[in-house]
Amino acid sequence: MRTAHALLALRAIAGREIHKFLRQPGRLVSSLVRPALWLVVFAAGFQNVFGVAILPPYDTYVEYRVYMVPGLAMMVCLFNGMQSSLAMVYDREMGVMRLLLTAPLPRAYLLACKLLGTTFLSVLQVIAFFLLALLFGIDLSLRQIAIAMPVVALGAFMLSAFGLMLSVYIKQLENFAGTMNFVIFPMFFLSTALYPLWKIEESGAKWIYLLTRFNPFTHAIEALRFALYGQIEPTSLAVVVASTIVFYLIAAVGYDPQRGLIKSAR
Repeated sequence: MRTAHALLALRAIAGREIHKFLRQPGRLVSSLVRPALWLVVFAAGFQNVFGVAILPPYDTYVEYRVYMVPGLAMMVCLFNGMQSSLAMVYDREMGVMRLLLTAPLPRAYLLACKLLGTTFLSVLQVIAFFLLALLFGIDLSLRQIAIAMPVVALGAFMLSAFGLMLSVYIKQLENFAGTMNFVIFPMFFLSTALYPLWKIEESGAKWIYLLTRFNPFTHAIEALRFALYGQIEPTSLAVVVASTIVFYLIAAVGYDPQRGLIKSAR
């Protein structure tokens, strides 16, 4: 594989993702409305219902909103990764993806180009969310946001790889609604996006605690939470990296024409 051909493929595949996004301005608006509702409306409801006894030391509406920001930022990446997964299912049904995978380049590299384009869009949407959070009075500086960007990109890449892996097993567009209900929402709620891990353990819900603890989405959130304050959480970073590799390898095998999806679809 020549460098020129690799760069051309990256430009074509990632550029296609970006152009599709630019032609659909509603995607940016919809990606911001969801976390904004959680940040403004649901934060007030959770804080008023649970109060100091459930979520210390987040005993005010403002403090609890600050706690929610990393989880909502990763939620933006999660839903963008799932939307990219939906696009892969559509491309497979229309035959576009099969044409793409006939390019004289390693399929693993072509999928990596797809992931890079999706990750880039996720990072842009997270930046927009952070700016929106600043407008809502969240106490974050531009320096904190800039320092956290590499962790955002890593988490976005992991969730994009997760979406790509799911696209291997989603056979029709109609099945995507089930994926939303049985994969995305459990992944979000069984995480530390809304409540601290130690509080789940303290409540006595052991199996929920274990699911939350081993949820890769939890570790993406915690890595970002530490990064926003200039700290490194090595365990969470290691889990995110390992999960990214596993998700990507499963997707690469699934799209392998000799062993995976393409062969079984013939």
